Amino acid sequence: MTIRYKNAKTDLTSTDATAVLTPANATTAIIKSILVSEDSGNADTITLTITAGSDVFSLFKVKAVSANGTVELLSAPLVLAESEILKATAATGNRLHIVVSYMEIS
Repeated sequence: MTIRYKNAKTDLTSTDATAVLTPANATTAIIKSILVSEDSGNADTITLTITAGSDVFSLFKVKAVSANGTVELLSAPLVLAESEILKATAATGNRLHIVVSYMEIS
């Protein structure tokens, strides 16, 4: 078993659902932290989902992020299998950044 510590960083430039993390083939990701920051001086919201095939599971639905603020979304680790995709959707483009810290296990 190999463990690699990684992070995925995304600038949410649009209001489309954006893939933030997809574990590599034959790996599992254990997400330790999901930080979201707002950098435009305007409060905004984020929606976070896990997609597994055609199924979509909501983790956070319209979670508020204060102007120039940072919020930690996880209070416990989250497991993401190789066929799943963590996606983020910003209410407004060019305001939110997301950083996901995780362990990749293969």
